[in-house]
Amino acid sequence: MSAAAPRTAPGPRLVPGAWPRRYTVVGLFFLATLICYLDRVNVSVAIIPMARELRYSPATEGLVLSAFFWGYIVSQLGGGWIADRFGGKAVLGFGVACWSLATFITPPCAASLPLLLGARVLLGIGEGVNFPAIHSLAARWAPARERARALALSYTGIFLGTIAALLGSPPVILRYGWPTVFYASGALGGLWLIAWIIKGANGPEDARGIGAAELELIVSDRPALARPAAIPWLKILRERAVWAIVLAHVCNNWGFYILLLWLPTYLHRALHVPLERVGQYSLIPWMATFVVGNLAGWFSDWMLARGLSVTAVRKLVQSMGFALGAIPLLFLPRVTDPVSAVALVTISASCGAMSLAAFGINHIDVGPRYAGILMGISNTAATVPGIVGVAATGFILGETGTFSAVFYLTAAVYAAGMLAYLAWASGEQKL
Repeated sequence: MSAAAPRTAPGPRLVPGAWPRRYTVVGLFFLATLICYLDRVNVSVAIIPMARELRYSPATEGLVLSAFFWGYIVSQLGGGWIADRFGGKAVLGFGVACWSLATFITPPCAASLPLLLGARVLLGIGEGVNFPAIHSLAARWAPARERARALALSYTGIFLGTIAALLGSPPVILRYGWPTVFYASGALGGLWLIAWIIKGANGPEDARGIGAAELELIVSDRPALARPAAIPWLKILRERAVWAIVLAHVCNNWGFYILLLWLPTYLHRALHVPLERVGQYSLIPWMATFVVGNLAGWFSDWMLARGLSVTAVRKLVQSMGFALGAIPLLFLPRVTDPVSAVALVTISASCGAMSLAAFGINHIDVGPRYAGILMGISNTAATVPGIVGVAATGFILGETGTFSAVFYLTAAVYAAGMLAYLAWASGEQKL
């Protein structure tokens, strides 16, 4: 049986009415990711009045949007290694504190482009440890039978945070000015840190107040997870299943980051949606992704419980995500009204969210002891689309004035990712 295969034997019974501690921890994962994306996405709306006020060119806008990824790319591996080796509680807490500070200081830094880019880099450094730390913690907190839905819920904080940023930013900007969105969202991180200090733990074995029955349930339904003293880098780099995850992550993020950071500008400039309605249109795809991402997690666990292999489930769900995510993008260049465009973007983005229950949790299948490091590796590589793709979109717009080439290229990237994942992916423990 693979490390991620579900167990059919009944586990220990919890005390009736007792709220499982692991639910609280997973809920805090979800909230951390929600705040992470709230702080990351608010600039995609704020950049419109910022650019007008500070006279940014499209190329400068792309530079500001992509600067986040310069910091994001440098903290992934270190964050994953520290979380796996010493524990993820402090790593995740550091990340939230760092990115919340960077968000809060963005308005005073905006008067100077170098300072603004520095704040964006600091934001990226903090947010870079979020997913490696959560993966390392989830490998220890989530029983195998709940793994897909637990991590899918954590990941869908991406979409609810995006919705909150897109829905809340325009009215706040119009009423109070664009700096207010950064001050408000930055302050939320402090509230989360208080809850994390009280309720967070490196694993159920370290959690004060956890019930014996729940502890036994978790430990009996996961692999042995002693802290690694050394990392088998050569073995990791030679493993095809690792490369399948890395390539799928890169290809998925190519489209995700472009839609995430350029969708408001696409609606405003290409389809002439007024600023006060940009948020309303932009949030629709992310509402759908929140629902589909969670359904994919439950669907994956359901298929595993009925005897499908982990490998088959991961490949099926990932292939559906890439194929159904690419097709709508081929039609977008011919669309001229915002309703049709948002409908196509919604189909593409929500189907792409199915990946959360495929490559998104495959790190724990392949190497549960090194889940944080493996996520650090794949998320480091998957940051490149944020640097290259997001910035390149700005230059493409400056040269062509349209998004057509961007959509066609993204569909091709999705197709390449699907083929690589089908060829190399595995759900068996390799490391």
